[in-house]
Amino acid sequence: MKAKNYRSVERPFTRVEYIHGAPQPRLAKYDYGAWREDYEHRLRLVTKEPVQIRDTALEAARVAAGKTLSQRIGDNFYLVVKAHPHHVLRENKMIFGAHADRLQEGMSRAFGRPIGRAAQVETGEDVLELFVYSRDLELAKQAVKVAASKLPKSYDIIIERREVQQAQNQETT
Repeated sequence: MKAKNYRSVERPFTRVEYIHGAPQPRLAKYDYGAWREDYEHRLRLVTKEPVQIRDTALEAARVAAGKTLSQRIGDNFYLVVKAHPHHVLRENKMIFGAHADRLQEGMSRAFGRPIGRAAQVETGEDVLELFVYSRDLELAKQAVKVAASKLPKSYDIIIERREVQQAQNQETT
């Protein structure tokens, strides 16, 4: 089936023990880069509407943003995927072949076989989070835009300044 068939949020099905052969999420890792306490900016990729994002799209967004950043600024960033693909996607495959005028209708509410996983994200939830220094802010914006282009529907980029001095003062006391 086409990927656009899985964009709309449906009733979540996360009970993997009832689904035989549920696939593992294809996300290699959820964080990328090096964590440091003194990052000055936090960029968030936030959804404008409810969306269901496949695990392959999340991985593509993570890789695209991480590659853009690591080639230009090395490991002076920390990228985290906040959306987790818990929902199991299913498809009721129809038989189609020689001498078939049309696809079979099949059972109207068939359960289907598991074909992948998706993260169900509500309006205003974070999909990605990126921490950078001030000198790399423009490049970070570009990287988050590249990541957003790999995901379905539309997103906002929210930039927040972190309070670094307060964190350093609390550590010394």
